[in-house]
Amino acid sequence: MGHGLRRPRRVHGFTLIELMVAMLLGLIVIGGVTSVFLANQQVYRSNQALGDVEDGSRTAFDLMATDIRQAGLTGCGTTRKIANVLNNGPYAGGTVAWYADWNNSLHGYGQAQTDPALSSLTGAGQRAASSATAADTSDSLAVIGTNALPVSVKSDVQPGDTIHLSGASGLSAGDIIMVCDPNRAAIVQVTSIPASASSVADVAHDIGTGGISPGNCSDGLGYLTACDGGNGNANPFPFNSQVATLSAVDWYIGLNPAAGSGRSLYRVRLQNVGGTASAATPEEMVRNVTGMQIRYHVANAASLVAASAVGNWNNVDAVQVTLWLQSDNQRAGTNGAPIQRSYTFAATVRNRVN
Repeated sequence: MGHGLRRPRRVHGFTLIELMVAMLLGLIVIGGVTSVFLANQQVYRSNQALGDVEDGSRTAFDLMATDIRQAGLTGCGTTRKIANVLNNGPYAGGTVAWYADWNNSLHGYGQAQTDPALSSLTGAGQRAASSATAADTSDSLAVIGTNALPVSVKSDVQPGDTIHLSGASGLSAGDIIMVCDPNRAAIVQVTSIPASASSVADVAHDIGTGGISPGNCSDGLGYLTACDGGNGNANPFPFNSQVATLSAVDWYIGLNPAAGSGRSLYRVRLQNVGGTASAATPEEMVRNVTGMQIRYHVANAASLVAASAVGNWNNVDAVQVTLWLQSDNQRAGTNGAPIQRSYTFAATVRNRVN
């Protein structure tokens, strides 16, 4: 039997070389996609971190500028004849509390100066130390003003220790208020809210009331202040005189609770704590603000100056604040470091400019 030659069977599939080339091309494609993904992810992190930094700067500027503009503002146009009967005010003969010193309703402190509002703070919220690096500058600023109430004086009889208001004020014993008319004003602490059978709300401001601090040195609210422990300078406020609560804040750079001694923009503010006026509770306002430099414009001066160069704080009519901020993401920058930016803004003291 004859046997014919068989044609060789065709080989199907890939050769080893083709398979290796395909794998290499696949790795190149995967590497490119991964590279683009990682780059986009880094860009996203950087943009998000930069947005957070800019949001923080806007928040800080809005809050600080509001306080600066209202420094020394009574609501009645009165700026000079201010009676102050607080026991820790400038006329009582003792140590003057920073929040009771209307004569310095705007007062700044350089990084090397002691700020009395912050000297007792410890732990989280204490004032951060400064260094030679500009981004670690730790200036501070104390501002005193008022917050208007929706009531006015209905009647005020002096000698006496009760002011009758036009309606419910929401005030509590221990609140510090300012009463003013176009000619004068007075700063006094509310010692009690007497019960009234009528719709008229009363506030008492007598002396020697237990549980109220700092208390008042006289009943009389007239200008000039007479801290005699009695009727003082009795001069009643007329009908429709305005009433406002005293506002006092101190802005500074403090240590936050984050690991590694993080820094934030803090403030302390005047609060009524069970009848006691206190400004001892730090409030963290904007995190990751590492430094604050403040410069002041004195009326008729040609340039801005540091706090140490201001001779009379009543002549300061504008404030320039520079803040240094960094991102919370410590690797958001292109160099694997946090994003850092500085921002500068200025605000005028409204009742000191024409």
